[in-house]
Amino acid sequence: MTSRGVRRSVAAMFLAVAAMAGMTVSSPTAAAETVPPTATPIWSGMDVRDYRGPVPSRAGSLIAQVPLASQLSIPGAAQARRIHYATPDQHDRPATSTGAVFVPAGTPPRGGWPVIAWAHGTTGLGDACTPSAQPRSDRDTAYLSHWLRQDYAVVATDYVGLGTPGLMSYLNGEPEAHSIVDSVKAARQTGLPLSRRWAIVGQSQGAGAALNGARRATELSRGSDLDYRGVVATGTPANIEQIIALGGPTFPPFTLPAGLNTYATYILAGFIDARPDLRPQSVLSPLGRDLIEKARHLCYPEMQSVMQGRDLRTLFRAPLAGIPGARAALARYMGTPYSGYDRPIFLGQGLLDTDVPAPSALSLYAQMRAANQPVELHVYPSKDHSGTVLASMPDSTPFLARIMR
Repeated sequence: MTSRGVRRSVAAMFLAVAAMAGMTVSSPTAAAETVPPTATPIWSGMDVRDYRGPVPSRAGSLIAQVPLASQLSIPGAAQARRIHYATPDQHDRPATSTGAVFVPAGTPPRGGWPVIAWAHGTTGLGDACTPSAQPRSDRDTAYLSHWLRQDYAVVATDYVGLGTPGLMSYLNGEPEAHSIVDSVKAARQTGLPLSRRWAIVGQSQGAGAALNGARRATELSRGSDLDYRGVVATGTPANIEQIIALGGPTFPPFTLPAGLNTYATYILAGFIDARPDLRPQSVLSPLGRDLIEKARHLCYPEMQSVMQGRDLRTLFRAPLAGIPGARAALARYMGTPYSGYDRPIFLGQGLLDTDVPAPSALSLYAQMRAANQPVELHVYPSKDHSGTVLASMPDSTPFLARIMR
């Protein structure tokens, strides 16, 4: 397809989703992702934003653990801890991440509680947005508590750079995959009764992270005695790199909802940080540079307010695709793999999702099927981006029970 044809197709996709959701594209609505207002972070006595200590050479090494502040725990957790562990960053340098570990009540089965690695959705790039230092949303609290009631322990990474030195590399599959796998390695060093068996569950940003983690889980956990079983991904941001690559003074041809605008700034901030050799900031306007700098620090609710009613075209002075190698670099940075999986995949998608438009995510399923991957698709016609999470539980619960036996 020609570049003009791609532009028409992407524009048509956005218009179709806008019509399906009953929204007027010239009057953006709030995004459906559920994130509470940002509170003052609670570090549970382990503030590692400026950590300068030694980083173990072995990824997944546990550096420290502390009891998680009681107000940050979730119903059904008999124990909750905050962990700090080694994992590489987006430049493949030794770095660290934090996370939380929740253990269900009761007597653990022989071999320990099977583990769900939770990959969270968009919270923002600033350290104040760190999930293990903030109360969970009502939706995420209900969702994670459900898995505890199903007798799974939950290991919830924050991703490298979120609450630790450096910038969290938004939608960057490689460091997110490492953060997930290494969090489970580290959790098994806490002394908690955790099983070798584990699976990944993710939503939105976390769904992309979960699939990248799933694609690499066997490789990244080799030699660690972990037994990876499969993945659940809802609201997956697939093939979005094709849309971002079209960004410039003439695209997108209409004003997007504030949520999509916010995601775009986070992607650009992460891409600029990950690929300084390409100098992506060179195509930004002065306004664009100012907004991207804000994106590096503001959490989702605050950045969404900043981006309400913004025209993304005003962020650019030249097309992003005009940078030699930018399109291929974006694909490497944030592409969701559609082949190479060795364990079952559950995809859940709401048809009223305007944060991750359904045609984009459904195309991933088609790609996976064409590549003969072990994937199953569950569609929720009346659900938006956030609503799909809880709506998927009647399907994802037996899926996980089957693969975790």
